[in-house]
Amino acid sequence: MGVGVNGLQYAFKSVNSRVDAVLKMVDKVRKEVRERLARMLDQASSSKEVTNHIEGLRELAAQSADEKGMRRLSTVFKALGDQKRLSILDLINVREMCVCEIMAALKVTQPTASHHLGILERAGLVKERREGRWVFYSLTSPEIIRLVELAERLSS
Repeated sequence: MGVGVNGLQYAFKSVNSRVDAVLKMVDKVRKEVRERLARMLDQASSSKEVTNHIEGLRELAAQSADEKGMRRLSTVFKALGDQKRLSILDLINVREMCVCEIMAALKVTQPTASHHLGILERAGLVKERREGRWVFYSLTSPEIIRLVELAERLSS
């Protein structure tokens, strides 16, 4: 079944209209980029000034971003980024617990509980205490719960 002349004309007009709309958007973006570049050039009286500004920004970043500390902080926040791990923290905030108690309370398997506890331990949020075959977990600091509570208030 062929498409009639009217159908082709309509399709051509539709495509032409879309092309015009895209070209208008491209022109608008080009204009915005030109304006931004013009503002930047107005603000920077010389390339040396720009270079000095960039070096200053890099020094500021180096001073404020202790890479090792940032990596440690990232590990902590990743550990806090899971509902099960937050539930584990809530549980052991009440009292020290063994893996089997955490399993029962959260209805998870032993490997799952151990996996989450390992992440929390590597992040420095929980510590373990061995008593014979039993391993008990507790918070390394009560400040951890305060951090979680602060995050809850900030997200509300």
